[in-house]
Amino acid sequence: MRRRLVRGGLILAGVLAGLALVTALAGLFLLRGSLARLDGRRELPGLGAAVTVERDELGVPRLTAASRPDAARALGYLHGQDRCFQMDLLRRAAAGELAELLGPALLVTDRDTRRHRFRTRLEASLLAMDEPSRALLEAYAAGVNAGVGDLRTRPPEYLLLRQQPRPWRPLDSLLVVAAMYMDLGLYTADLDQAAGRVRQTLSPQMAAFLLPEAGHWDAALSDSGPALPPVPAATDRSGAPAAVTQVALPVNDMPPPQDTAGSNNWAVAGRLTRHGGALLANDMHLGHALPNIWYRAELREAPGGDSAPMVVGVTLPGVPGIIAGSNGRVAWGFTNAYGDWLDLVVLETDAADTLRYRVPGGWDRLAMYDEVIRVAGASPDTLRVQESRWGPVWSKDAAGRPLVLRWAAHDPGAMNLELLRMADAATVDDVIDLAPRLGMPGQNIVCADSGGRIAWTIAGRLPHRVGWSGRWPVSWADGSCRWDGWLEPARHPRLVDPAEGRLWTANNRVATGEDLQLLGDGGYGLGARAAQIRDDLRALDKPAEADMLAVQLDDRALFQDYWRGLALATLGRLPANADAAVAGQRARFARLAVDGWDGRASVGSVGYRVVRAFSGVLIDLVQAPLVAPCVAAGPGFDARDLPLRASVARELLEKRPLHLLPAPHGDWDQVIAAAVDTAMARLEATGQPETAWTWGARNTAAIEHPFAAVLPQLRRWLAAPAQPLPGDSNLPRVQHPASGASERLVVSPGREKDALFHMPGGQGGHPLSPFFLAGHDDWAQGRPTPLLAGPARHVLTLEPGGP
Repeated sequence: MRRRLVRGGLILAGVLAGLALVTALAGLFLLRGSLARLDGRRELPGLGAAVTVERDELGVPRLTAASRPDAARALGYLHGQDRCFQMDLLRRAAAGELAELLGPALLVTDRDTRRHRFRTRLEASLLAMDEPSRALLEAYAAGVNAGVGDLRTRPPEYLLLRQQPRPWRPLDSLLVVAAMYMDLGLYTADLDQAAGRVRQTLSPQMAAFLLPEAGHWDAALSDSGPALPPVPAATDRSGAPAAVTQVALPVNDMPPPQDTAGSNNWAVAGRLTRHGGALLANDMHLGHALPNIWYRAELREAPGGDSAPMVVGVTLPGVPGIIAGSNGRVAWGFTNAYGDWLDLVVLETDAADTLRYRVPGGWDRLAMYDEVIRVAGASPDTLRVQESRWGPVWSKDAAGRPLVLRWAAHDPGAMNLELLRMADAATVDDVIDLAPRLGMPGQNIVCADSGGRIAWTIAGRLPHRVGWSGRWPVSWADGSCRWDGWLEPARHPRLVDPAEGRLWTANNRVATGEDLQLLGDGGYGLGARAAQIRDDLRALDKPAEADMLAVQLDDRALFQDYWRGLALATLGRLPANADAAVAGQRARFARLAVDGWDGRASVGSVGYRVVRAFSGVLIDLVQAPLVAPCVAAGPGFDARDLPLRASVARELLEKRPLHLLPAPHGDWDQVIAAAVDTAMARLEATGQPETAWTWGARNTAAIEHPFAAVLPQLRRWLAAPAQPLPGDSNLPRVQHPASGASERLVVSPGREKDALFHMPGGQGGHPLSPFFLAGHDDWAQGRPTPLLAGPARHVLTLEPGGP
């Protein structure tokens, strides 16, 4: 009996093991069935001629096509095969349709986004497009759908969600551009609302001081610029409490980044370089995820074709063309300009009928739109959107008045395919002429050409603002404040062939004078990063490509060294504290800020992390009493939305006005010492020995697929290695755990064979793809790798055929 039971148990175990194996093999087959096709011949209906796709060892495709529609169709096929789910998330993020795919948890996000009504607005934009542009979008969409349809099974995300990929439409490509508008520009609404609270609550002098147009670290392309506002006199404090004993401080030792997020780009004229060709460098800073936001591609013209001879760079999955790169004659790259392309308009409503609001010459009524939001696994939700002639009702100010969002992204023509015309540009003059017509968020575009010339301007349409600066909400009821159309292209600020032979932008204030007034202020960064880049470039003698990459990787902590010097000088002046524990803590800080300091935001630096924690606490500590009335006025105010906070703190710490001294401290040295104490307490609260307080331990990569958070058991297949990374804000090598350089590009037009490129993540969006992380470690380690695709490891031929 026992033998029979044992034998039966073994048989049952064998059957179960076999079933488990079959299930695992079936699951693996399903997962691998959605890997992109790399070799062979496939029919792609609609092609005019065959397109060859050669992939190198990193999966970077070199497409050879006879026409632009063929290139767009083939690129769509590749995007559909490699990045289907990513593209779906991008279009849904802009349309407010994430909950339809991902369920009720995304409903709040969708309700917030639906107020833009992008799908409706962009239908009008699509109809207004010229025929060649619409044809290109249609060819691309057909390619995407063919690529997705040519997968053997659904991509793994859809298997897990038990959903089907929705067909790609030409409108969806415009939604992807709208998603970039939201990522790169919508933040200004928070800045405007915070500035409005400051102006409503504080005196004009204090408001001007807290909202400066210039800062201590400015690095504009011209040395001239606005002056720093004066420190308010004692009589200008406007009700700020005489004593603030409770200050909101960070709950950990690494406060949010102390600089505006963004990007770097610069150019050096050919007359200054080693080989005589102009050099362009660009690293665009965005949130990190797998797959990366960019998809590399090299597009080449087939013999006898009508497309550009060669365009190489990064594409944005969902859009048919190169976003930043080189065409052999001109190279270009972008940074977020942080100009002001958005305003909050105070709505003056009728007390008897809140749907009526004042307009120049009389009254108008709010329109009502019901937006139905589908939700996976739940009933649909309906959102009623109120919209004025200027835009949707967005929020309320401290007085309870409605605020309307007026945003360039809402206008017809805000999104188009003009950027694809960069493939035809031959000189920087062509780029400068084209830039104002680009349908994209307002960006600094820096370019270089094969003649050795360089130039800068602002890409995208710029509002012509009348009546005020745009930095805070105002009423447009009487017409004195308004947008008067768009700036004429000839009025766009520009700098061509600068006498210095160098250009640089890093989300800082680039322009001065009238140009600055035209651009407005959408929250410029401090300028410390831009200043370090500028000084790096000026120190180079006859630079080449490798020197440009070295600047991109510069992690010298010049910004934090200012705060380090301030702390050490202060502690050196103060008498020993009577409290032995406090005295020991301060001595420990001084030791680590000296012995543990290597002058860089390096992974092994304890000193950098200690100083970084101190500076963040000190800036908060100095600012908190000044904005306390704004906080007390009601919810919705975040002092960290105010720009140039570090510069404001520095001005107070250098001028040391006693009437603005944070209580209960007796002098400014005590304030600085208190920040040291708090920073050290935060670090000690980690429970780790000080040897573990390295910057790398705090700045460890968290780059992962969106599903990694909900499927932690699969994280090892869905995430990049958790590597400690050098870099931080306010220095060229911007790096945080989940954001930083989304690519690094260095190129001299016409010398693409010497150009450099790397990016986080790889080409493939499928976790089982051999290209999911291919090249990632080159980015993490800062190794120079080629921009051009290498020798072909795989060849796929797309042939005309089908209906």
